[in-house]
Amino acid sequence: MSASPSSSWSSAGGSAPRSVAEHAAVVASLVAATAVERVPLSEASGRVLAEDLASVVALPPFDNSAMDGYAVRAAEVADASEAAPVRLPVGADIPAGRVDVPVLEPGTAHRIMTGAPVPEGADAIVPVERTDAGTETVAIGAPAEAGAHVRLSGEDAAAGQVLLRVGTVLAAPQIGLAAACGSATLAVRRRPHVLVLSTGSELVAPGTPLEPGQIYESNGTMLAVAVREAGATAEQLSFVPDDVEKFRAVLAEKAVAGVDLVLTSGGVSAGAYEVVKDALTGNGVEFGKVAMQPGGPQGAGRLRLDGAGAESAGVEGAGVAVVTLPGNPVSSLVSFEVFVRPALRAAMGHPSPSRPVVTVRLDGSLSSPAGRRQFRRGVLDARAGTVSEIGTPASHLIGALARADCLIDLPAELQRVNDADPVDVWLLEG
Repeated sequence: MSASPSSSWSSAGGSAPRSVAEHAAVVASLVAATAVERVPLSEASGRVLAEDLASVVALPPFDNSAMDGYAVRAAEVADASEAAPVRLPVGADIPAGRVDVPVLEPGTAHRIMTGAPVPEGADAIVPVERTDAGTETVAIGAPAEAGAHVRLSGEDAAAGQVLLRVGTVLAAPQIGLAAACGSATLAVRRRPHVLVLSTGSELVAPGTPLEPGQIYESNGTMLAVAVREAGATAEQLSFVPDDVEKFRAVLAEKAVAGVDLVLTSGGVSAGAYEVVKDALTGNGVEFGKVAMQPGGPQGAGRLRLDGAGAESAGVEGAGVAVVTLPGNPVSSLVSFEVFVRPALRAAMGHPSPSRPVVTVRLDGSLSSPAGRRQFRRGVLDARAGTVSEIGTPASHLIGALARADCLIDLPAELQRVNDADPVDVWLLEG
């Protein structure tokens, strides 16, 4: 794993913890940019454009009316007024969508609807409100300058003009533009596919009765949702028991089936029965500490898979990317936000893969242990320009995390922040 700052990160006897930036670089190196694919417009929302989009037609493709009214020659109605309206015979009706548009003969008007082609010979549109709305003969009570209420062909974009650049995040306006210029599909990067594993013999499905010593499984569901919110796809596999051989067997079966990343939670600390760590150590995945709180115990690497299944999936030798997160819920989700989410979004070509960061004043005061970068849960008061901590630094208090809308980012060298001091916060919503 070339991005690792030290091959002995997980060695017995230990080495210095990685910084957050160092471990983020390791994780980012594991998740490669995905291939380009073309998807229908209906599936493009939230994706990132992988090829420039040029219009195959001019926008608008033809001169058309911006109003319901009458197509006229401006010179013929130049003297029109309410007191002395100009009366013209109505030669034709031109609704939107008509393709056999007749030429406007001198001394006539065509009744026209919004979006309909402007007939040859006309150079202005008189809104219906400035007329008597006649159908055979129309009385026009106001002049119209040449070009009035006419949308000219190509005034929005010329044929062949690049409308959207690579890296554009696609939402309703961009997809509408693609449709308007005649594109039925868009080139985007494929969504990474993530296998989310939750380990622990103590885990049971929500909704079933708890036995003594059991807890409801939440990390897998939470992380799978977080993966999808990041724009990737997730396959969730819960309740993998604390059995090294069974864990390896499940991983060997699942990890070769088009998986870009295996994401686990739990089983990475220094104690006994750490199934993830025991199963993956020595097989291409390193474990150790990151100088952060919550989320100190981490693991990452490429799991070596042997055998026909791995060879047919094209992962033998290179291995499958694996990121292992700690098991406490807050530690797990904060670690995902710091390391995994930006890596997934970068693989899809997002121009800004990380959460937005703003600097505001702290409401209250905080202390922080030396040498560990802190990510504290917070609630932002945008109007006041302040942030306050919610809950405590404890890594099992998911209730406070659920009520937070930001993370307060305290640098590792900072041991205390006083009331009204500036702090950086990561915005979690939107």
